[in-house]
Amino acid sequence: MPKEHANWSPYDNNGGTCVAIAGADYCVIAADTRMSTGYSILTRDYSKICKLADKSFMASSGFQADVKALQKVLASRHLIYQHQHNKQMSCPAMAQLLSNTLYYKRFFPYYAFNVLGGLDSEGKGCVFTYDAVGSYERVGYSAQGSGATLITPFLDNQLKSPSPLLLPAKDAVTPLSEAEAIDLVKTCFSSATERDIYTGDSVEIVILNAHGVRSEHEQLRKD
Repeated sequence: MPKEHANWSPYDNNGGTCVAIAGADYCVIAADTRMSTGYSILTRDYSKICKLADKSFMASSGFQADVKALQKVLASRHLIYQHQHNKQMSCPAMAQLLSNTLYYKRFFPYYAFNVLGGLDSEGKGCVFTYDAVGSYERVGYSAQGSGATLITPFLDNQLKSPSPLLLPAKDAVTPLSEAEAIDLVKTCFSSATERDIYTGDSVEIVILNAHGVRSEHEQLRKD
């Protein structure tokens, strides 16, 4: 192999942070809008949140070219599902599809770290968290990406998810109201931005509830 190609990699890490919180009747999905490579900022206004169905949104960090390819595959699989079943996928069904899609490429994975948020068939908030090869879990809250190691312990402290080993099993949804969850997400990002160079510029927040979907933007520091 020529010397200049010896360190070539098919992957890059474009940084960024994603957070999702599930409530009793809502779900909040958020991600910052900075896209970087190494010590360079490629753009300060890149949305990492993708609408997969009316009640399913995916936020992804990692290698954004792989994320784009993954989104296209999910969109086409969902279109086939809609033609066959004459309805949209539920959020738990989309979660399983995402897991399968990632697992099929486990020997040359999508370098994408995803969190899927939405509402289930009962209208409860649901959050699913993933690794790059499709292992997933339904949780009350999750963080992925370059700021996840900073945000996760803070969310653990604030929300204290019940252990899955407790019997009888407790609900994974968080006890916060929708407005409190949105404020918590903003706090997460403003503190992560202080310590993580790959998180910043602004945070995009998508809120799902029985009334529909809305989004908010909050500015973060630019340096």
